[in-house]
Amino acid sequence: MDFTVETATAAVVESFRGTKDARLREVMESLTRHLHAFVKDTEPTMEEWEAAIGFLTATGQKCDDTRQEFVLLSDVLGVSMLVETMNGDEQGTESTVLGPFHMTESPRRELGDSIDLMGTGRPCVVSGRVTGPDGTPLAGAELDVWQCTEDGFYDVQQPDVQPPGNGRGLFHTDVEGRYWFRTVVPSHYPIPTDGPVGGLLRATGRHPYRPAHVHFIAGTPGHRPVTTHAFVAGSPYVDSDAVFAVKRGLITDFAESRDQQEAERFGVTTPFRHATFDIVLATAPDHTP
Repeated sequence: MDFTVETATAAVVESFRGTKDARLREVMESLTRHLHAFVKDTEPTMEEWEAAIGFLTATGQKCDDTRQEFVLLSDVLGVSMLVETMNGDEQGTESTVLGPFHMTESPRRELGDSIDLMGTGRPCVVSGRVTGPDGTPLAGAELDVWQCTEDGFYDVQQPDVQPPGNGRGLFHTDVEGRYWFRTVVPSHYPIPTDGPVGGLLRATGRHPYRPAHVHFIAGTPGHRPVTTHAFVAGSPYVDSDAVFAVKRGLITDFAESRDQQEAERFGVTTPFRHATFDIVLATAPDHTP
């Protein structure tokens, strides 16, 4: 009943004692302790508290079917990558952030198809294998792929310019675990800065740029799915990604090729860029090979 600075934390923690879900109780008690410690450490004024509430409100209001501002906020604070890293598996390919532009339904495509529906960029082929930790090829593994254009925009950012599904594809590996598709080399680009997260970056003197990359979600029954990136080697901002997602092992050489036979095999013209990106899926904990 006597709520003071000294008794506040204990009072709120006590209020969760009757929570039946043990994990929910653990999370709420820890959140309360850390949040109260933060408030005591920073001693916000009432005006600052109101500004914080306004920022969070505006962040929610900026979310829609194609934009997730809270994910963006989590990304720029490094929380997304911290959670990904803590939940990663040392047996598999390193995981990275989902990002704000993933769509739940990418267009289904056949191996070798192009995800570049614009036909305006330099030809590029991305290929590789999906295997288990022991190198066993995983036939029929699903690969959800998405990327921006050479100009640095996703289809949902330019609905009047790009056809829906541009830069996206849902593929399945062949009997040897291989995949390949045609595309363009993506560009580095800024994360959206027209919302509260952009304002936060400006206020703190941080740049909004991400290095060039191709997104992947790979999965197959009996193995843990992984969300990851193939980062373009030499891209600007590869050493200062605004969302902290770059890992050394994911930096990939998009090398120029003038091999005519290889070009014919992939259905492109020379010269073209070719990136090889292999993905390893860790065995699911409850799965016996």
